[in-house]
Amino acid sequence: MTLRQIEARLGQISINEENVNPNPAKSKTAIIPSGAAAAALASLQDKQQAQHRQQQEPARHPLLKIAVHNQNNANNQWRPSDMPPPSPPRKTIESSGLESRRSNPASSSLSIPQPLSPRDFHLGMFEIGRPLGKGKFGRVYLAKERKNGFVCALKVLHKSELQHGKVEKQLRREIEIQSNLRHPNILRLFGHFHDSKRVFLILEFAGQGELYKMLRKVGKFSEPRAAEYIAQMAAALMYLHKKHVIHRDIKPENILVGIHGEIKISDFGWSVHAPNSRRTTMCGTLDYLPPEMLNGSNFHNEKVDLWSLGVLTYEFLVGAAPFEDNPVETQRRIVKADMKVPDFVSPEAADLIRKLLVIKPDQRIPLEEVVKHPWILKHCTGRSNITRRTGSGSSSSSSGSSSK
Repeated sequence: MTLRQIEARLGQISINEENVNPNPAKSKTAIIPSGAAAAALASLQDKQQAQHRQQQEPARHPLLKIAVHNQNNANNQWRPSDMPPPSPPRKTIESSGLESRRSNPASSSLSIPQPLSPRDFHLGMFEIGRPLGKGKFGRVYLAKERKNGFVCALKVLHKSELQHGKVEKQLRREIEIQSNLRHPNILRLFGHFHDSKRVFLILEFAGQGELYKMLRKVGKFSEPRAAEYIAQMAAALMYLHKKHVIHRDIKPENILVGIHGEIKISDFGWSVHAPNSRRTTMCGTLDYLPPEMLNGSNFHNEKVDLWSLGVLTYEFLVGAAPFEDNPVETQRRIVKADMKVPDFVSPEAADLIRKLLVIKPDQRIPLEEVVKHPWILKHCTGRSNITRRTGSGSSSSSSGSSSK
């Protein structure tokens, strides 16, 4: 029966005759059409209500309609007393690949995701800001990655200057070592790229800049401040030495300060990965060189960083390196460990300095004992904070860069 036939039949029915009781006082029950007419009326009303709802509702995305439709069907099919709700459909990778794997089981290894290729960096990805520093082979600029606004430092090195200084190998070693380090007191190297004339290093940004400038400005640090810095240095060096990395150029110029006041070791140009811990190259800065690099010794190991840590502690507290003199006299004094700690330095700090500046490398105080030294524990916030830093750690959110 068509819709027009239903409407014609319904039009012949008198509402007063069929649905209204002529004597309402006797009965309150209405007479409802029965049979095919009732079914047709109900169907028509449902269609009209559905059309009305569709006109009232705003247009929805086709996928949303499908999702609502599937949900309604699932709800209509599920009755709690009968069965659990239907499980959500499994995510499919690709039907063609699935069929091929079914037909060829040996090709199932193809379903393993392949590693993504390294991201290609280029200069156009960054907005270049103010210069942060200048070194022998390049400059460092504040930069922001255009896509997500990530702030970093961009170290720009000119290839011609690197070739003239014959430090290409040194730069490659610096990139290889620093890009694999993750410690809150070590400057993070995120990546690098180059063009025809320059090499670019993407480094963390240190909000407070160079420690050397801070030291020159105040002359010397207070003992609590110096102790905190030395504790962080010891933690970072412990991490490096566990990875068989020797820095070999510890000095204030190679230390940066993050936005929260934490120090960060930078400039790994003279660093080396030495699993056997035996090296022969003399490198670093004269005031910080250990005796074994000056007295004709054939080898040196990670203990050179302990000597440099002692020189650093002295300079933090006194304002000058302990063996500072003309080059010839400086070498003579280093080989003999000829130095005197001023009286204004506390006995605890002087004790740590003397235990680090020992001529024989094997007799220098280990880093594990440096972080437990009474002078460190006296001034630092707590032993637990120090031991947390001695772990592998991760780079902090704000840090910096240097160009040497």
